[in-house]
Amino acid sequence: MSKGSTGPTPGYLVWRLANKWRVAVDRALAPLGLTHAQYALVASLHGMQRGGERPSQRRLADHTGLEALYVSKLARALDSAGLIERTRDPRDPRAVQLALTEEGQTVTRQAIVVVQELLEQLLEPLGGLDTPRTRAFTDELTTLLDVPLAPSPPHHERTRRTAP
Repeated sequence: MSKGSTGPTPGYLVWRLANKWRVAVDRALAPLGLTHAQYALVASLHGMQRGGERPSQRRLADHTGLEALYVSKLARALDSAGLIERTRDPRDPRAVQLALTEEGQTVTRQAIVVVQELLEQLLEPLGGLDTPRTRAFTDELTTLLDVPLAPSPPHHERTRRTAP
């Protein structure tokens, strides 16, 4: 909460909503053996594959907004579970390409249905998924996500004066 504020800050509310969503998705996908982060990876990979792309781990990290190292860790776990396959990119031996296996496609399609139902529940107070209020909310979230944030310098560096 900010100084002088009588209610929660927007940052706090975004954090709470993100945590609420992550926990709900984790619980809903547990029977399929997926976490929310794994779902973000396989659902994104599913969409990219449907578009004819076989992305590298780096490309998938850029697409999902996850750190490349975290995508690598998730990909190894999903590979071990038989849901994706990791292969060397023939054009760049340093890059690893990802693709859903047949089992991965099946599990991902099931997971998409589960998450879609959960999304309907979340957005019900706004009138549902396809309403002007939800579209406006989505536009606002997109605006905020499009703003690049650089880490702020520590407080003592911001207040330190330099001699002329």
